[in-house]
Amino acid sequence: MSNLLKKEKGFTLIEIVLVLAIAGLLLVIVFLAVSGAQKSRRDTQRKNDLSRIAAQIESFAGNYNGCYPGSGALAGCAATPAFLGATPAFVGSTFITGGNFNDPTTGAAYGYVAYTATPGTGVVSYRNGLFCDGTAGRGYSVNMGLEQGVICRDNK
Repeated sequence: MSNLLKKEKGFTLIEIVLVLAIAGLLLVIVFLAVSGAQKSRRDTQRKNDLSRIAAQIESFAGNYNGCYPGSGALAGCAATPAFLGATPAFVGSTFITGGNFNDPTTGAAYGYVAYTATPGTGVVSYRNGLFCDGTAGRGYSVNMGLEQGVICRDNK
């Protein structure tokens, strides 16, 4: 009878596996939460940078009689430099001020491409004469690829 009441010391294999499974699950949950927070932080930085770029475009237009970069085809806008190109006049000009415009993931300067609705992460895309909703007008839209989507800014 005393053998039946005797309790053995130690853990069973099932108990050890169960503890390891719970610990692994908790690690996965923590990793996903941290990863999502990092993406959100980097995207917030990109959104702030895009707002600063939009402000620089407005400054540019203020110096060129209300003409936005690349609007040379409009009346009175013939002297407006292009925003994009092999050596983008706007990007490399004194109109881009107020610090670096570098992607928070890579640390490299943002890429600039001809307009595309879905630019890659950390890539800025500009178009003159069209707004974010696709309507035409005297203005611009500039968008940037994020890790969690795309953001577009315009002067509409």
